[in-house]
Amino acid sequence: MTAPKIGLSMLYTFGEAFEKMVEEIPKMHTRYIELIDDGPHALDKQRVAALRGVSESYDVEFSVHAPFTGINIVLQDKTLLSATLKRLKESIINSAALSCKLWVFHPGTKTVHSMFDPDAEWVKNLENARLLWKLAGEHSMRVAIENIMEPCVLRSVGEFQRFYEEVSEDVGLVLDTGHANLSGEVDSFLRELPDKLVHVHAQDNFGERDQHLGIGYGNINWENFASLLKKASFDGIVIVESVEHIDESMQKLRHLLQ
Repeated sequence: MTAPKIGLSMLYTFGEAFEKMVEEIPKMHTRYIELIDDGPHALDKQRVAALRGVSESYDVEFSVHAPFTGINIVLQDKTLLSATLKRLKESIINSAALSCKLWVFHPGTKTVHSMFDPDAEWVKNLENARLLWKLAGEHSMRVAIENIMEPCVLRSVGEFQRFYEEVSEDVGLVLDTGHANLSGEVDSFLRELPDKLVHVHAQDNFGERDQHLGIGYGNINWENFASLLKKASFDGIVIVESVEHIDESMQKLRHLLQ
């Protein structure tokens, strides 16, 4: 079996200008880079052109994390939901222009409507996950949905099992170790949903809040993680999504997953 590839999210540069982030890419000891299409790093035609230049010059392969600030795919207000989906469609188009093979998005976030009709948001999440899958497919790109913490509509292993029972489209799973650790489900995701796993966000915390610590700087059992990932025959990309100890974290994962 081919060992997983180790990549890096540019999240650690999120407080920097786009140009500064781009300058960092060639310095990283990986060719697998995940971009954040949000905030100061939001993509547009000019930025896509600059990133294509980096990709061609340094043999870099990009994945893209969809916008998340103010984005909620379960909104019941048609005007707000339309604006959300328009923004996500723009992200898909820009990502496709970068020849990305994978576009990562978040499930919806619960609103006050959950108090009165919780199933409505579940249905809306399914509906729009299917829509995003279709839009990405039109651009020859795969989509994958990430496990998020409360108050997300789709968070736990059980909820993801239900999601995959109800959605026939090939929407992959992105396991975020830090988010899963908040409910103690890192191992459970790997044991229960190995056939859906297409991508990993690796980051650490102490199980209390989402900290994006370096690998080994929280309480996640990384030896168990590596063992279960190997048992799952995962040969995709493990993206370091820490905001500190970047090089050290990549080296630790390479050692564990070799």
